[in-house]
Amino acid sequence: MTNDIEETLYSEEEILKRVEEISMQISKDYEGKDLLIVGILKGSVIFTSDLAKHIKIPCSLDFMAVSSYGSSTESSGVIKILKDLDEDIEGKHVLIVEDIVDTGITLSYLLEYLNVRKAASIEIVALLNKKARRKADIKVKYIGFDIPDEFIVGYGMDYSEKYRNLPFIGILKREIYEK
Repeated sequence: MTNDIEETLYSEEEILKRVEEISMQISKDYEGKDLLIVGILKGSVIFTSDLAKHIKIPCSLDFMAVSSYGSSTESSGVIKILKDLDEDIEGKHVLIVEDIVDTGITLSYLLEYLNVRKAASIEIVALLNKKARRKADIKVKYIGFDIPDEFIVGYGMDYSEKYRNLPFIGILKREIYEK
């Protein structure tokens, strides 16, 4: 599996160090507030878990499944809610956890979708930020790493449902996804 990786961008140690830093900032910013962490499945599940483990204030955890890719490497632009929230967000401070912000189209749709539910606030934390492909104007409050316009896998991110279990983040070799 690691033979399919062109280059490691971030090691497991680098990722966990950055996750701890972000978690400390979130703990400080949301102290005394009713915080709901919303992980976006499936890509953010590992990041969401590690982030939640290091947040030092009481918080709730929920998940949504939102799709715009299917099995492609490019967003289809058609957004589908596959799993909605179980918790009511009215009056809560919602922190959406994303693995990667790419075009921003999915997040833009998701923000519109959630804004009518009367949350106290809605912010975004993303492990990876790929500015080069941005099409929607999305404000990400917490960013782990800015990355180049490459196809990334590992630490929850996949290609065709594979590579999520890699403990690092790497660039997938082109010949793997251009078959």
